[in-house]
Amino acid sequence: MKKTLSDMYAVYRDARFERLSHISVSHLYNLRGTRIYQSRSLTYTKTNPVQRDIGIRKKPQPYGQPGYLRVDSVHQGDRDKEKGVYHINLVDEVTQAEIVATVEAISEEFLRPVLEQALDLFVFVILGFHSDNGSEYINEVVARLLQKLLIEQTKSRSRHSNDNALAEGKNAAVVRKHFGYAHIPRKYASLMQEFNRLYLNPYLFFHRQCAFADEIVDDKGKIRKVYKTYLTPCEKVLSIPNVEKYLKPGVSKESLKAQMMDQTHLASATEMQKAKEQLFAHIHRLMLR
Repeated sequence: MKKTLSDMYAVYRDARFERLSHISVSHLYNLRGTRIYQSRSLTYTKTNPVQRDIGIRKKPQPYGQPGYLRVDSVHQGDRDKEKGVYHINLVDEVTQAEIVATVEAISEEFLRPVLEQALDLFVFVILGFHSDNGSEYINEVVARLLQKLLIEQTKSRSRHSNDNALAEGKNAAVVRKHFGYAHIPRKYASLMQEFNRLYLNPYLFFHRQCAFADEIVDDKGKIRKVYKTYLTPCEKVLSIPNVEKYLKPGVSKESLKAQMMDQTHLASATEMQKAKEQLFAHIHRLMLR
């Protein structure tokens, strides 16, 4: 938030943010402690692991190279024995570039096409696909798709609960924050997927600030992570040395910069929030019929 407010004044030259651009992080924490904020904050629950023979059981090591995805699914709840929609959350480990997709169910009929579309939306070549041991990803359908695209499939290790922590953290910070916990019938998945494609995913890549850790080693050799660097995923991609060799054909640094400057952080967030309100109002009207 602090970086976004600073960018609105320093990068996009919006004079309204001159004072807010100097707001302290400690004051933001004070605001987070208020009753109105806490009443709207949400948490997440982890998916229970399932044992499967597909995929390599290891933690990916990208070594600073983009293209290694962490993947998880979020269920939008049941009501009267009717399943709600499922959200597929894909996050790049290095750049935190994120794609959210919504499907009616996590079966072969729905999962394969939406995964293909989601993988195609990333601006860099995908090299790794890491998930927990849920059967929605550890199956023959997903394995064949990843083999076809020459993507290595890995899965979380036993007794290593942090292996997929990045995706699970984004489930709470992004998916649950925007979609909540209320039941949404599966027949409205296409409406939500259109919102993701037009508004949410562009906002997440070009305008949502993410924290990137700096590792500090003390005198005893203990590694401590300090979060002082805040960048959007697009800015992180552009900061990678020789990033052109990782980008997909047709994507360049200049095209990414142009798209990033096409809208300010505030304008993109406002447009996304307005579209989300209209989406939920439309779904509510359809449910009352």
